[in-house]
Amino acid sequence: MSSHEALTAAAEDRKSRLAQLKSLKRKAPPSDAEPSTSLTTSATAATTASDPDPATKYLSGRNYDPASRQAKLGYTAAEQLDKTTTLEYQAQQLAIASRADQEAEKAEESTGIDVWKLQPKKPNWDLKRDLEEKMRVVDVWSENAVARLVREKVEEKGRSLEEGKKDKDMRNESNGTGNGDEAEKETGVVGADIVGAMHMLEKEEEDERRREEVDGEADAS
Repeated sequence: MSSHEALTAAAEDRKSRLAQLKSLKRKAPPSDAEPSTSLTTSATAATTASDPDPATKYLSGRNYDPASRQAKLGYTAAEQLDKTTTLEYQAQQLAIASRADQEAEKAEESTGIDVWKLQPKKPNWDLKRDLEEKMRVVDVWSENAVARLVREKVEEKGRSLEEGKKDKDMRNESNGTGNGDEAEKETGVVGADIVGAMHMLEKEEEDERRREEVDGEADAS
């Protein structure tokens, strides 16, 4: 006899024995000593405690709900996370902040403009603005003209000094004497003229700067 036939015979034997047990249970008379309700309940509880549900015994419960005997759904059994780290919470906070900013802007608009805080401008402010662009070129011309005048004056003094020196040298040669003190004095005069011209230029620049400061203070007031 092969193994397949042996297994088939064992299965048939098991089925026949189960059928006999079922028929005996149906034909068995009811017991006269009925247990009370409390005893039945305690026995049932003990049986339940001793024989746990296979679903809870063999399943982890991570994806299966033993109570409903169905698979867990993400939207019905979500994990409890920190709500402050969710995107929904952050979006809600941004919405609250933007709403507060809008309310503050509306409050400022409702109060209106404070006339006393406005700084009035002088009637000629636009003329002064247009004049500043043109005055830049004029200022450059003025500086160049002053520098040219100083240079011409120095050159003229130098030429006159050279001519005077030549004349004096000729007279000294004819007289046989030298006069270097006068040449040194004339050189000092030329240096004093240059220094005076530079001081005059600095004074004009200082006056111009003061006038601009006074005009700025007048515009601010």
